[in-house]
Amino acid sequence: MNKLIITLAILLIGNNLRAEEKQITTSDGVNLYVKVEGNGDPVLYLHGGPGSGSYWFEKFYGETMEENFTVIYLDQRGVGRSSSPENQDYSLERMTKDFEEIRTALGYDNWYTLGHSFGGILQMAYAKAYPGSNKGMLMINTTLHLNKSFCESWAPKASEFLEETYPGCEQDSLSLMERMRYLGNKLREKDIFWRMAYSQKESEAIMNATYQQIENWNYDFGNAALSIDDYWYNYLPDTQKITIPVLFFYGKQDYMVGPEHYREVRFPKMLLWENQGGHIPFQEQKEDLTKAILSFREKYNSLSKS
Repeated sequence: MNKLIITLAILLIGNNLRAEEKQITTSDGVNLYVKVEGNGDPVLYLHGGPGSGSYWFEKFYGETMEENFTVIYLDQRGVGRSSSPENQDYSLERMTKDFEEIRTALGYDNWYTLGHSFGGILQMAYAKAYPGSNKGMLMINTTLHLNKSFCESWAPKASEFLEETYPGCEQDSLSLMERMRYLGNKLREKDIFWRMAYSQKESEAIMNATYQQIENWNYDFGNAALSIDDYWYNYLPDTQKITIPVLFFYGKQDYMVGPEHYREVRFPKMLLWENQGGHIPFQEQKEDLTKAILSFREKYNSLSKS
């Protein structure tokens, strides 16, 4: 009995040691907020937004993830609890270099990435730049081409909710960014922006409240990202060249990315998973998301629980 108690104590201590918050300083002097917690293969969470941070994912879905994987929560440069670069370098090349420097600092030979929304752009860029570091990608409601998501889903659906006619990107008298600001402001004025991403209004309020739980939230990257050409690159044709296993999870009511966005995705090793919900399955469709992730692990025998 004494030996059993000692063994359990060692296991508990070991688990607690794995749950740690830290700052990792990049080669260009940015202090990144990183938290490592859980058991199993390492998975780097790449949040969307741009600029949404990792806190809400941990809050709503962290417990489930940590039961199966070692999760690396990261607030990207210029986001949340991380600092901003003095030279304002938010390029995609520099962003992916951050991920690689974190992997090296934590001592992982390789890992998986789990991206959400805009995080799919980051996943693809990282997989192309550092192929040896990636064992697989879990893509949850991700866009792989911002322009396509906006022109074919975001803007048309927002206009429909507002009962306005949308001329289409090519015929629009406004620039894409001007149209996005116009529609976003109108949706918020009418208090219906939630319909773009959620199945119920209460979910949006719960989500928004999470940002108030972090003091001095850094919005620098979110304010800069969409003005950087790197992030508008079309990664859809590149999917056929990525040979690692991929879970592509999409929502039939996800109008932020587009319920038909999956049609041009061509990963050779892919589990394509259709969900009936919206853009935030970590909050509203947890059971189906968990089923998809565990099915992906079983299908490719690639994410082994330790």
